[in-house]
Amino acid sequence: MVSRAHAALSSDEGVANSRSRASDRRARFRARSYSGSLVIPWLDVNDVFPPLAAALREPNGLLAAGADLSPARLIDAYRRGIYPWYSEGQPVLWWSPDPRMVLFVDEFRMSRSLAKRVRRGEFEVRCDSAFDRVIEACAAAPREGQRGTWITSEMIAAYRRLHSLGYAHSLEAWRDGEIVGGLYGVALGNVFFGESMFTRVTDASKVCLAALVALLQHRGTALIDCQQETAHLASMGARPIARDAFAMKLGELIHSSRPPGDWRNGPLEQQ
Repeated sequence: MVSRAHAALSSDEGVANSRSRASDRRARFRARSYSGSLVIPWLDVNDVFPPLAAALREPNGLLAAGADLSPARLIDAYRRGIYPWYSEGQPVLWWSPDPRMVLFVDEFRMSRSLAKRVRRGEFEVRCDSAFDRVIEACAAAPREGQRGTWITSEMIAAYRRLHSLGYAHSLEAWRDGEIVGGLYGVALGNVFFGESMFTRVTDASKVCLAALVALLQHRGTALIDCQQETAHLASMGARPIARDAFAMKLGELIHSSRPPGDWRNGPLEQQ
């Protein structure tokens, strides 16, 4: 991952400039928000998230702006059913859409063609062997109907920190020594919060998802958060549930903010 570059400043000058940039950013966002009739809370670093019920209906789930991408803030967000999603040049935007797309691991469906690929072992699937390369590939992958990427340099740096702390994980599909697909997300309690995936070869990311499901079943993890509804995920068993039901599930499945242990590093057995 590529962290955002900062100018070399003395500590006092750096703090002053950082505050000035944050103030300018907040003022610009508020001006845009009010002119477009979009009013959401601005979070300073120590502010708590508003209740999920305060999220906007349009755009669906936009809850707040501001704060930071520190590990503590991100883990608190995931525990509450909130995630960051914004573009370069915007402040951090926090979302909790209703309904929420989820995949209960016991409801995962594999097509016959995908099952054949898995059985033939067309890819070697590894866990956490190339996290940086996966998130950078996800950031670079073209998305239908999107310009640029929401995986900004700030986001890449933040999830690298989560990976170093044992929260964020990747699965990679390899062929002939090259990485050809992968996915990454955040593990917390008995939930895996999927963030993004990419593929360079047909079905490579799907094989990673199948391997993730097998790994989570082995670990006793019940739920994958898919965030937003897509036909691709629906075809594999994911379905939308009400935001209130999702928040209740998180309360049942996450009992600690500590990173879950026993994540495998290296090749995975495909089932």
